[in-house]
Order: sequence, then C-alpha cells, then structure tokens
Amino acid sequence: MINLAELGCVFIVCGKTDMHRGIDSLAYIVKKSFHLDPFSGCFLFCGSRKDRFKAPYWDGQGF
Repeated sequence: MINLAELGCVFIVCGKTDMHRGIDSLAYIVKKSFHLDPFSGCFLFCGSRKDRFKAPYWDGQGF
C-alpha cells in the first residue's frame, strides 16, 4: 500500500496514453519525453477512457 505522506511529487501526464503499455514503456516516456527520473515520484497516465489510470510508482523495491 502506498503511504501518501511519503509519496513526494505527483505528475499528471496530459494527453492519451496507450493503456496496453507496460511499466518499462511508461518509464521510457517519462525519461525521454519529460526529461525526468521515473524513480523520482508518481506519474499518472490516462487512456482514452477517462475513468482509468496507470500510476507507476517506485517504492524502493519495485514498481
């Protein structure tokens, strides 16, 4: 379970993202498109449906 007090920065990625992408692909988008470290916070990705999100978050042991 994610402890919200230790979450740090939360980034909302604008635009549609293919929800079939895995954690590695989403981390690549964060690194190459936004020039951010994928391990530095939580990133919210939204698909074409606005009721589902993917939020890769590094907890120190894995995503």
